[in-house]
Amino acid sequence: MNKENSDSSNMNEILPLLAIETSEKLCGVSFLINETEYYSAKIFLPHSHSEKLFELIETLRDNANLKLNEIKSVAVSSGPGSFTGLRIGMAAAKGIAAGIKIPIIPVPTFEALAFHLSQILPNGQKFIIANKANRDEAYFAKFHVKNNNYIFEEELKILPITEIKIYESEMLFGNIASNPNKIVSPEPEIVGLWALKFGRTNIINDFDFLEPNYIKDFIVKEVKKNG
Repeated sequence: MNKENSDSSNMNEILPLLAIETSEKLCGVSFLINETEYYSAKIFLPHSHSEKLFELIETLRDNANLKLNEIKSVAVSSGPGSFTGLRIGMAAAKGIAAGIKIPIIPVPTFEALAFHLSQILPNGQKFIIANKANRDEAYFAKFHVKNNNYIFEEELKILPITEIKIYESEMLFGNIASNPNKIVSPEPEIVGLWALKFGRTNIINDFDFLEPNYIKDFIVKEVKKNG
């Protein structure tokens, strides 16, 4: 799969853009004015997304001197990732988009991260993104860099962690290793930049039934009470 830069002629239709990233421990938001001007705010605090997300948006709005009703679209990291984090991010995106009648651009989380890595890794470098789905399994995809872009070598899937093989020519990003590379999820501005470059075909105006890409079904475990 090769992602080519989409035509930017209609970019003004979706700018300014609000980008939301809540797929992992990072809770972040970004206002993109254009491809080179953006304002970002983020916090690393587990289990804080529901409390901090709108606080970050309000802080960023004040710093950017931008009103919410001036935003023309919302880009949201759509997974895979934390079930709770993804639901919080998607719910926030829907609420904002519905309130001011603008579209949502769901952004594949691993592709946004791969896009970021393709800007900083050398041409031809192979890399793997693998984040835990549960204790025994991980979300997994393999890419290589080509001309500052990312090319899929293995499509996104769930694999048992014990079956993930890393060769000497490959780099690992994610949280499955005991000492992983610190890059686990995309920065919020990268979510926004992916939407600008590749997201024109992802624009959704009727988003009532839009859901995150969980890949794996969420199963609620029953807790048995004694007696």
